[in-house]
Amino acid sequence: MPVIQVLSPHLADMIAAGEVVERPASVVKELVENAFDAGAKNVTVELRGGGATYIRVTDDGCGMAPEDAGVAFLRHATSKLRDEKGLESIGTMGFRGEALAAISAVSRIELTTRPRGAAEGTRMELEAGDIREMLPAGCPEGTTMIVRDLFYNTPARLKFLKSDRSEASACELAALRCALGRPELSVRLIRDGEERFFSPGDGRQDSCIYSLLGRKAASQLLLCTGENGGVRVSGYVSSPSAGRGNRREQYFFCNGRFIRSSLLQAALEQAYKNSLLVGRYPSCVLYLDLAFAQVDVNVHPAKTEVKFSDEKRVFDAVYYAALSALQGEARTAQVPLSASTKSVTAASPDKPRPVSASPVPKKDFYQSMSAETFRANGYAARPAAPARDERPQGSSLRQASAPYQTRLDLKPRASSTEVAAPAPVSTVPAPAGTPIVEKPVQNVESPAVPDHKIVGEALKTYLIVEVGEELVLIDKHAAHERMNFDRLRAQERHILSQTLLTPVTLRPSGDDAELLDQNAALLRELGFEIEPFGEADYIVRAVPAGMDVGETASALEEICEKLRRGKAQGEQEVWDEILHTVACKAAIKAGWDTQVEELEVLAEAVLSGRVKYCPHGRPVSVTVTRRDLDKLFKRIV
Repeated sequence: MPVIQVLSPHLADMIAAGEVVERPASVVKELVENAFDAGAKNVTVELRGGGATYIRVTDDGCGMAPEDAGVAFLRHATSKLRDEKGLESIGTMGFRGEALAAISAVSRIELTTRPRGAAEGTRMELEAGDIREMLPAGCPEGTTMIVRDLFYNTPARLKFLKSDRSEASACELAALRCALGRPELSVRLIRDGEERFFSPGDGRQDSCIYSLLGRKAASQLLLCTGENGGVRVSGYVSSPSAGRGNRREQYFFCNGRFIRSSLLQAALEQAYKNSLLVGRYPSCVLYLDLAFAQVDVNVHPAKTEVKFSDEKRVFDAVYYAALSALQGEARTAQVPLSASTKSVTAASPDKPRPVSASPVPKKDFYQSMSAETFRANGYAARPAAPARDERPQGSSLRQASAPYQTRLDLKPRASSTEVAAPAPVSTVPAPAGTPIVEKPVQNVESPAVPDHKIVGEALKTYLIVEVGEELVLIDKHAAHERMNFDRLRAQERHILSQTLLTPVTLRPSGDDAELLDQNAALLRELGFEIEPFGEADYIVRAVPAGMDVGETASALEEICEKLRRGKAQGEQEVWDEILHTVACKAAIKAGWDTQVEELEVLAEAVLSGRVKYCPHGRPVSVTVTRRDLDKLFKRIV
């Protein structure tokens, strides 16, 4: 008896069906995509019992003639591919000719279809891939496919299905992804007699997202557009404050097809670096449009995995589009401007005028000018910051350097160790091989700061600022940490350092000592000056400018841990993680007494929109409106 047997065509079809039809959601996806390829404008999906017992997909597409319907369920029978040249530029959702054959092999199917303009349609019944009945029938134009008793003839597959609720949710998600990918088409899903979603099909991405994902999700999204070398990106990404605990809300579409791509995930999340809380993920609905020949969808029968001919171009397109959307986000504190502020910042409602553009008064002008006229003409926009030698005694503010005015060192009063003046910046070029990171050009003009009044502090942690009819509460540690981080990043690989009058001695563990020796050059770039001191001790003679000396030991311990974990990361990622530590250690802490001048700098940085999130992604401010307070005190209902 021979050992090797040739399987029957029916058994081969059942085995092959496992690659295409994993669960009822696979059936929904394939049938909806076929409806799209048929030119349908309206598609309706109906489910019962989680989809395993009943799936119905109705479309108003082109329909099928009787001769086409008879062969549509054969393996590798398709109307979307003619020869091998077609594989080089695939523009349809389906093309393999496997979906209908795979579905029919493991289910019972009822098909009714009628071509546009035909007098009558065709009705077919199939069981396990065999045609049981085929006859003319009256039906509307388009196609209706009913799939019953999925996996009835493959018990091994049937027992691995999850509960009806889980399978129905997967079917709903599959249909939703198809609908999101084609905003110009209307898709309706009915689950156990209840309509779950309906997309309008008006071609607008925003209305499609609103109807499918809901009002709350849509309100947290930022418009995202960009183009790079023929790769066009459009859609929406989430605000950093709306980070999620997983990647389930990331929807990527390539030429209308939903895809899973680690490349696109990495590009998106790289744009959120230093803005999103650790352990949180952005959500998005992003549409990539590029030439069909530049993407290969013939990777897996499910067609959700693709390969790009130029991955770097695609990565850059997504990365810079998302980064541009984040940089254009409105400032955290949305506050109305008072009449006096408007008169200062704009000569007229139609022609804004920056504060610095105030006209130069004529000689003796101030002697005959009233206070009201002075303010009305914009000459009292805001008093200029005092010179360094004119600041009050004890103030630790340093002159802001253009163009980015958060390069300030707000040193807390709690520091007990004296430090000498910062050492000059080294002019030694970066080591060979150091990657050059291109940064977006900062706007030279400083953002306008609305009129405000510092009310005080709460719990020595939160700064309270009154702006118009609102109160803005600012986390002073988070805001200062972000300012420090931006200042450190702006200094590239040459961080200012301060020499200690009293050096700090520490004794690291064996692994940490080895890391300190191996990364001595990196630590010097960060502003640390460390050298061995005896057999097991090290002495620290300089630390990054602005860092509290009492945090030296803990900062170096955290840096060593990040160097240890960062072996699998890129150099820039490790550098940013280390800057997080330095920025945090240099920031003022909750519970510390803070000078009024320091609080003013924090308030201006936040209200102007230059500081929105701490490097770990936490928001730095929240806004309480007068209406909120009135409701709390029952002044209004």
